[in-house]
Amino acid sequence: MTASKPAGLRDQPGHPRPADTNSQQSDGATRGDRTDRVRLADRSLPLFVLREHATDYAALFARARAEVGHGQCLCQTPALRLVIRCSRAGRYHLAGWPGEGELHDPSCSYHKLASDLTGRDAYSTEAIHESDDGVAIRFSAALARKLSDPEPAKASTEQRDGRARRTVGLLGLLHWLWEEAQLTAWHPRWRRRTWWVCHARLSEQIAGCSINHEELVEALYVVPPFREEYARRNAAAFETFRIARLKRRGDTQRRGLILGEIRDVSPTRYGVRYALAHHRGALFATTALDERLRRSYRPAFSETASERGARRIGLFLVELSPKDNVRVVDMAAMLVSRLYIPADSSHEVVMANALSDAGRAYIKPVRYDGNDAVFPDFVLTDTRPHSYVEVYGIHGREAYDQRKRVKQAHYQNQGASLIEWDVTEPIPDLRRR
Repeated sequence: MTASKPAGLRDQPGHPRPADTNSQQSDGATRGDRTDRVRLADRSLPLFVLREHATDYAALFARARAEVGHGQCLCQTPALRLVIRCSRAGRYHLAGWPGEGELHDPSCSYHKLASDLTGRDAYSTEAIHESDDGVAIRFSAALARKLSDPEPAKASTEQRDGRARRTVGLLGLLHWLWEEAQLTAWHPRWRRRTWWVCHARLSEQIAGCSINHEELVEALYVVPPFREEYARRNAAAFETFRIARLKRRGDTQRRGLILGEIRDVSPTRYGVRYALAHHRGALFATTALDERLRRSYRPAFSETASERGARRIGLFLVELSPKDNVRVVDMAAMLVSRLYIPADSSHEVVMANALSDAGRAYIKPVRYDGNDAVFPDFVLTDTRPHSYVEVYGIHGREAYDQRKRVKQAHYQNQGASLIEWDVTEPIPDLRRR
C-alpha cells in the first residue's frame, strides 16, 4: 500500500479584482482568511489586504524580496517562510514555501497535507516547475494546431517504470488548481464557501502561472460568479476570450481552457450541450466524446449525485467550430460537495457534507492524473496527529474488499485514529470528542 502515513491577477474583464468579490464574502466565507497575518520586511499585515490590494504594496513586496528574500506567515511561532512571486505583468503575490505546507496551522491559507497524501508528487519538475517567478506547467495537450496537419498526439501522463510524470493532464491540472487554491480543505471557522470564493482563490492562483510557455491567465477562462450588475461586463469578457484566444489565425486553430460548474447536459441535433452555472453561453460536444467522458468520469455523471447534494466541476479544453460555436475537444470532470470539496463518489459527497455539518476541519486528498494512487478518503486536521475517514461504498468485489483489508491493517499498525462508514449502515457520529 502506497497511501498515508498518519501523520497577482492581471486586471481584465471577467476576472474581477479581489476587491470586487469582497462584498460577497462578508457572509463569513473567508473569515478564516481574514485572520491570516503575514509579515513583509518590517510590516505585519492581514493577508486579505495584500490579496485585494497587491498593487498598492508593490514597493513593500519588492523591499521584502530584496532585503529578506521571502515573506513570513504568522500562523505559527516562529514564523514560517513564504515565497514572494512576481508575475510577468509585475503583480506580486505570496505562495507557500515548498515542503513546509504541513507546518502551517490547519486553518491557515498555506496549510497543505504531507507529500505522501497528494498525487502532486507523482510529477517531475519538468511537468510542474516552481520558482520565484511563478509556476510553469507542461500540459499534455497542445494549445494550438495547424489545420493542415493531423490532430496532434496528446503527451502521455502515465507513469512508467516508477518514473515521475513529465506532463500534466486535464484532471491533473484541475486537481492542482483546486489543491493550490486550498479548495480541497475545509475549516469550520470559514463558515461558508460560494463560487465567489472559489473564483477569487482560483484567479489568484493562476496569476503567476504559465502553461506550455503561455500565461495561464490568458489561456484559462474561469467562469466569474454571476451578478446582474456585472452581467454585461462578464459577457464582454467571455467574448474577448472567445475571439482573442480561440479565433483561428490563418492556418492555426488555437485552443483554450474553460473552468466552471456544470449545471446541465442536454442533447442537441448534433451532439450534446453543456450549460455552466453563472454563464449564459454554452459549450458543445459530439455524442461520441460525451459518451467517452461519461465512462471516464462516472461519479460526476451519475444520476444519484445531484440527489445527494453534489456539484460537478468541469475543466474543458475548447476550440471554435467553423460556425464559431465553442466546441469541447476534451474535458475533466470532478464531483464536489456543496462546499466545493472534491469527492470520488456520491457517497463521499454525503460524508463531506456531514463532516462540515459536524464542525470538522478536514482535507480531501486528490490523485491528479494518478488513478491508481491510494489515499485516505478524508484527512481530519483538527486532531493531533491527524485522523482519517474511510467510506466503503462497494460490496461483493474482491479487489475492493482486499484493498479495504489492507487499508484497515495499515491504520491499525500505525495506531491511527480511523472513522469508517459502510454506506449500508447509518453514518457514524462525526463530532470531535
